[in-house]
Amino acid sequence: MKMPAIHIRNVSESTLAALRERAEHHGRSMQQEVLEILNSAAVPLPRAAPSPIRLVTAHTTGTTTWRREDVYDDEGR
Repeated sequence: MKMPAIHIRNVSESTLAALRERAEHHGRSMQQEVLEILNSAAVPLPRAAPSPIRLVTAHTTGTTTWRREDVYDDEGR
């Protein structure tokens, strides 16, 4: 089965040297090392959590009268 390939241009000599050293340290070829780096970096990003809901309680006990604006401030929601 033929796998897709990528080609990366303009890689600096210092980056290539660091990749060679890293591959040697892990006992892999440079291609295997780069593939391992790409696979570990290519994990799905977590979704952002929704903003928390701010709840407001309106106390309406007794004979107090209230208006919508008193409960929801000036926003009038």
